[in-house]
Amino acid sequence: MGILFSILYLAVFLAAGFVLAHRVLPASRPETQLVYTAAFGLVLLIALPALFALALGFTLPAALLALATAAGISLAGFLSRRSASGRVFRKQSAQASNVSHSPSLIPAFWGCVLPLLLFSIWLLHTHTLYYKEGAYWCGQSTYGDLPMHLSFIKSIAEQGLFPPEFPMLAGQTLYGYPFLCESVSSVFLLLGAPLKFACILPQVVALAAVFGGGWLLAKHLLHSNTKASLAFVLFFLGSGFGFAYFLEGGFENFTRIFTAYYETPTNYVEENIRWVNPIADLLIPQRATLFGWALLFPCLALLVRFALEEEYRLWPALVLLAASLPLVQTHSALALVLICGVLFTRSLVMYRTNWKALRPWLLFAAVTALIWLPLMLTQILPHTQEGSGFLRWHFNWSNEGDNYFWFYIKNIGLVYILLLPAFLWAGKKLRWVYGGGLLILLLSEFVEFQPNDYDNNKLLFIWHLLGCILVANLIVDLLKKVEKRSVQTVLCAMLVFTGTFGSILTLGREAVSQYQHFDADAIAVADYVEENTDPMGRFLCGTQLLNPVLSLSGRPILCASGTWLYYHGMDYSAQEAAVRQLLESPSNESLDQWGIDYVMIGPSERADYAVNENWFATHCTLLYDQGGYSIYQVNN
Repeated sequence: MGILFSILYLAVFLAAGFVLAHRVLPASRPETQLVYTAAFGLVLLIALPALFALALGFTLPAALLALATAAGISLAGFLSRRSASGRVFRKQSAQASNVSHSPSLIPAFWGCVLPLLLFSIWLLHTHTLYYKEGAYWCGQSTYGDLPMHLSFIKSIAEQGLFPPEFPMLAGQTLYGYPFLCESVSSVFLLLGAPLKFACILPQVVALAAVFGGGWLLAKHLLHSNTKASLAFVLFFLGSGFGFAYFLEGGFENFTRIFTAYYETPTNYVEENIRWVNPIADLLIPQRATLFGWALLFPCLALLVRFALEEEYRLWPALVLLAASLPLVQTHSALALVLICGVLFTRSLVMYRTNWKALRPWLLFAAVTALIWLPLMLTQILPHTQEGSGFLRWHFNWSNEGDNYFWFYIKNIGLVYILLLPAFLWAGKKLRWVYGGGLLILLLSEFVEFQPNDYDNNKLLFIWHLLGCILVANLIVDLLKKVEKRSVQTVLCAMLVFTGTFGSILTLGREAVSQYQHFDADAIAVADYVEENTDPMGRFLCGTQLLNPVLSLSGRPILCASGTWLYYHGMDYSAQEAAVRQLLESPSNESLDQWGIDYVMIGPSERADYAVNENWFATHCTLLYDQGGYSIYQVNN
């Protein structure tokens, strides 16, 4: 029943999204309605449960109040069509329809969006707790990140605290991480959905908003279905020349793309290939990026209409899409600020003291700032002052030894080579928008926002999206100058092949990759822990990456893997040392000092530590002892 309740719950939010989309864009095409139904429905699903959770905790009553609010929005929207205001609304819609294009579907949109959407959903299915042979399996891209995301999703639902407390490190209460991209799935756990279903369900909606929003952004900027489709392909399927490293050295050198761990044409660190495919390495494994782009891309498409086409009535819709971005993905929030800053500068240059043109900008900025300020002050900025922190000077992203330009040429390929001529070819409006991308590039090349400099690609890919739009405009215009259709076709095929071959190989590798995450014994101990231990009880266990108590049960632990903690800018040295000391030389006093309630001793603990199991057997209560896992309760 949990799956059914979750589907119905989501349907109500999508109905509210449809009402808002129809109100904001009353005479738009079905494709636009679809994208903004997904985007507005998703932002409500992210924000409403969180708002009620501030008062009630992240609990079922908070989720139900959010549902009631979404249902109220839906009902009010549908009833308004029969009221006096609804008649005015229908009249406006009819007037707009008279001047619009045919409401028929756009084949180019569906030809681009639908195949990638279906393929990505399949990847989510096979890469997220894929049950086979009694174990949970994953794909290459989710092996490292998914256990972290599962721990956040599960712990938020299990503990019910909001804002949530960080489950991976004792003494660390602030997440320092955009947790709304996780709580959007936690709400379905409250409704009784299985962990896999709760994880994937909102991701499907987010994928629709990302792919559709990206296509619409290109269409609004280029006013051409063909150009928008090419930009879409260059961004989501684009790649550089990394495939060349696999074309020499025999057949086995090529086939290892599909067998080796992270040796692909878009992610081959040995040869300084770091520009990944956005589907395989960003949207599927990184929930913050997926949900951030699901709000950002439709927001940018509206921003283009707001700033360049002077549809100033759209500013409240922009606020709605932008409101939760800092706690969904901070990088997307920053990218939006930078692009808005450039486009607002354009308005100042053009309109100077024209209050009618500048007032909507100021309203958009003021209301968004009013919402963002408490989020930044309470959740984001305090974390930058803890641990190793974020924000430091660093030049040239993650380039390790190559010439600056050659690094980007071989990583990004065709799009990077054509950027300068494409910029010179573009019209003024398109140049202004790309100016926002250049500002993103400048900041990303000199400021490191996380200890892992590689993570600046979350900003760089927004610059790249605008670059793909710029280059698509140039390519299509130049191809139109070729008189023979056959020559056009051949040239286009050559360009697309050159610009996408590496990504096609990478996605092929991702589709066939399979790695075991949790075996049957790990699943069994996680089930026991979930059913028989206190959700707030802290566990002592090893710092291994794959921890069933943390990821499948959502229980807080003393110290998680340094692979995660370091790149979140946290100082975990004391807790990591305490794990070894407590497992190898335990005492009641030291366990009490760290607030340990339970102890898990499994294969990883026995392999990595000289565990004093006799002490735990003597001084603690044995709760579980099966499949190589022992669970002890500390006798406080």
